[in-house]
Amino acid sequence: MTAGTDEGRLRTEADEPGWEVDPDDEWGVAVIATVGRQLRLRREAVQMRVPDFGKPVGYGDDLVYKIEAGKRIPRQEYLDKADEVLGAGGLIAATWEDVKKVRYPKKVREIAKLEAQAVEMGLYSNHNLHGLLQTEEHMRALFGIWLPAYSEEEMERMVAARMARRAIFERSPAPTLSFVQEEVTLRRPVGGTMVWRRQLERLLELGQLRNVSIQVMPTHSRRTRRHGRADRGVEIP
Repeated sequence: MTAGTDEGRLRTEADEPGWEVDPDDEWGVAVIATVGRQLRLRREAVQMRVPDFGKPVGYGDDLVYKIEAGKRIPRQEYLDKADEVLGAGGLIAATWEDVKKVRYPKKVREIAKLEAQAVEMGLYSNHNLHGLLQTEEHMRALFGIWLPAYSEEEMERMVAARMARRAIFERSPAPTLSFVQEEVTLRRPVGGTMVWRRQLERLLELGQLRNVSIQVMPTHSRRTRRHGRADRGVEIP
């Protein structure tokens, strides 16, 4: 990690949209408050002032104070660098396993938990490509036209959460994933020509995985699923 966004410039809140703590997420608030307190206590234990700590970590004073107060979610790079600067021997860096879950909305964490346990999933989408199949560019294009509009911070959180869920394709043993897409979802070039082309390439790539099947429901088919919603079937051991 470089010291700040540009050489010699320390990071501020404007450089990290989407890393605020959701006040309605009780578990997340508790996690970030605990991590922030650990960071502050370790910094004080080595008698290091905030400006002296922030410079090697690459963060401005205000952002350091907010992280230590449990009002901002620290990035993994911040925790890794803080661990090094404070000589924590990996204890601070290890908190990322819990911290990274707080970044994602509570509902998304619950879905991800089910996906992490699943041995088989059947997924049906009729409005858009299923989130697990989307490229990052495709996600951003969809979230960008959503109404009511997401703020930049909300969009960053949603994209990060959806990207993290794609880890299901790398699990071992791999779950069986069966996707059924309505034909219309494959005919709408969301994000423009190049974004859509990369999205189709991603579908071809995923379709080559032995544990993944992607089927298309023709628009004129008389067989259909329930209208106006996506379905999810999950089998867990």
